[in-house]
Amino acid sequence: MNYKRYRRNPVINLPDRQWPNKEIAKAPIWCSVDLRDGNQALIEPMVVEEKVEFFKLLVDLGFKEIEVGFPSASQIEYDFLRQLVDRKLIPDDVTIQVLVQCREHLLKRTFEALEGLPRAIVHIYNSVSILQRDVVFNMSKEQIKNIAVEGTKLVKEYAESFPGKITLEYSPESFSGTEVDYALEVCSAVIDTWNPTPDNKIIINLPSTVEMNTPNVYADQIEWMNRHFKNRDSIILSVHPHNDRGTGIAATELAILAGADRVEGTLFGNGERTGNVDILTIAYNLFSQGIDPNLNISNINEIIEEYELLTKMKVHERHPYAGKLVFTAFSGSHQDAINKGMHAMKERNSQIWAVPYLPIDPSDIGRSYEPVVRINSQSGKGGVAFIMENYFGYKLPKGMHKEFADVIQSLSEKQGEVAPDQIMDAFKTGYIDRKEPLHFRKCKFEDIMDSEDGCTHAVVHYTDHGVDKSFEATGNGPIDAVLKGLQEKLDIHIKILDYTEHALGGGAGAQAAAYIHMLDMTTSKTTFGVGVSSNITRASIRAIFSAMNRLGIKG
Repeated sequence: MNYKRYRRNPVINLPDRQWPNKEIAKAPIWCSVDLRDGNQALIEPMVVEEKVEFFKLLVDLGFKEIEVGFPSASQIEYDFLRQLVDRKLIPDDVTIQVLVQCREHLLKRTFEALEGLPRAIVHIYNSVSILQRDVVFNMSKEQIKNIAVEGTKLVKEYAESFPGKITLEYSPESFSGTEVDYALEVCSAVIDTWNPTPDNKIIINLPSTVEMNTPNVYADQIEWMNRHFKNRDSIILSVHPHNDRGTGIAATELAILAGADRVEGTLFGNGERTGNVDILTIAYNLFSQGIDPNLNISNINEIIEEYELLTKMKVHERHPYAGKLVFTAFSGSHQDAINKGMHAMKERNSQIWAVPYLPIDPSDIGRSYEPVVRINSQSGKGGVAFIMENYFGYKLPKGMHKEFADVIQSLSEKQGEVAPDQIMDAFKTGYIDRKEPLHFRKCKFEDIMDSEDGCTHAVVHYTDHGVDKSFEATGNGPIDAVLKGLQEKLDIHIKILDYTEHALGGGAGAQAAAYIHMLDMTTSKTTFGVGVSSNITRASIRAIFSAMNRLGIKG
């Protein structure tokens, strides 16, 4: 690997840094940028009505500052903001934030979009980094600073004639790649131009537009700026971290220690490249330390469902707190420790959560105990299905989960905890080995070649209460032929509602499992049957007989 092509990014000299000795004591001001930064990073950006629904989700979660987009950039962005205003969808305690470049015609369009709002945050930015000054803009430091100052003047002019209150937010884009003394110079020029007060503060947002170094370096940069701002009581110090190095969460938490008052980010970290900082993870981190996150995040499943529906993106199984597997212990020693920790809490009647391998109680954020693998009378259908798949390879159809879980529930109510082997034994007894009174023995199938419908002729041998019997029938496939033959032979009325199959293990000699969901049309009872064989057709017929025996059908 040609690592010599790359140079280390510089660090700053801050030997008396104070942030390592501090602890986070409260949640920062949260600002969601899902509807701008997050939306522009979607393969399929949201349409207006989807953005409206996402805005409602953010409001329900408790965000008080929401960046709704770039209304001067496109008609859809403009229309979305107008929808929020005209439909009166913005609560009184929520402040809208809009992003705009420092150009007069764009500012004019932006303020038109804000018409009717009692207050708003107008967010302006320009890139100040060493690299962008050189290769993108080819401008001097003075020229770059002048862009920021002139933009601030324009916002100030429009704000003076705006009937509501305008808060200015300024971002020196690519701050993390900028000399701190120059970043301070530009920000100070903006502050002097805007002239904020403690009662009418300015937001100075210091973005890690591209994460360029270890989190401690970003924290040093934030602390250095925090120390050197004059009139600090008139400034809300904000951070906008990205995740290019995979340390966006850590960088944000250290930035809060270093003096940041406010955090801009997105739900689940959606954003350009490796994403923005994940606000939900930071909020749950605070929650796990006994700090009020100031967000309504008690049901992660509902948040995920709405998020995935609107963004068409999936939350990874290993995503902190939100992933389906993050509260699951696959290791036997972990399972044992978790189980003992839960018992210890009950015995001690402890009100403080302390369970090995589980930093928080899953139920506190709307998760269940199913993935903790051990099954007892409080276990749900998903836990039983999880064990069947991960221990024994049986992927039960979703409709079968409750039926089989009820079997295990009855067992657990009698004896308490049910071990995985006991669950498998109950599965064999109740389904695979359910061979009385009707026991399938053998079959022979023959395709009728001259049939227009491609019919199959079946000859099936079975025992009925131990007595050998057989029948012949024709259908549009093996399962249909067997079903018709059974109905005629036994004078019954049954219907197959669903059928699924899968291989058990790999290789040429692997067995197959078949699942039949059957309805007895005479009694209206339904059940599942299961068959296993190295031949999938034979497995399917065994599943049919299993289901009939479970329904109590007699010959």
